[in-house]
Amino acid sequence: MTRIAFFIDGFNLYHSLDDNKSYHKYKWLNLARLSNNLIKKSDTITKIYYFTALAHWDQKKVAKHKLLIRALELQGVEIVYGKFKMRDKTCFKCGHTYRSHEEKQTDVNIAITLFSSAINDVYDKAIILSGDSDLIPAIKAVKNTFPAKNIGVAIPIGRTAQELINVTDFHIRIKEKHLRTSLFPQEIDIDGKKLLCPATWK
Repeated sequence: MTRIAFFIDGFNLYHSLDDNKSYHKYKWLNLARLSNNLIKKSDTITKIYYFTALAHWDQKKVAKHKLLIRALELQGVEIVYGKFKMRDKTCFKCGHTYRSHEEKQTDVNIAITLFSSAINDVYDKAIILSGDSDLIPAIKAVKNTFPAKNIGVAIPIGRTAQELINVTDFHIRIKEKHLRTSLFPQEIDIDGKKLLCPATWK
């Protein structure tokens, strides 16, 4: 029996779905079920971490996000929060400078949690669900310090992530069949109340 921990880059996964309209219907995603759909039946999941941040400037987005977070918590998923910061950006076409929100801390939070989980022997295999090459230093550090640990990457649909593939022990490509069979029901009962899938995610 192999013990597996998942480290899910929430925004990297979200944007892989948001970038393709045909995948919007998969945003109501049960990450516990998805994780189980990506491993062997003989393996066991010891931990699922979901790294995210709340878009505090858009209350409609926050409301939908909190619904998903509540549903995930009921499945035993541990939520690790980062934050958004304002950043000046420049338009490549016109050269105009504008301010935009940028998600921060996810890479650092994943790195810290990946390393501390190895120290505490939480997993034999770690699966990082992300296509972000900024995670490469963290992966290398864990592999160098704990050579007995296997580190893999689950690549979000529509992403290539060749750089991550090159530094990990194995990789899994998330396909539409994985998403289709990993959705929450449209309606979830929680403590006598009904939690409904947001209308724009159907």
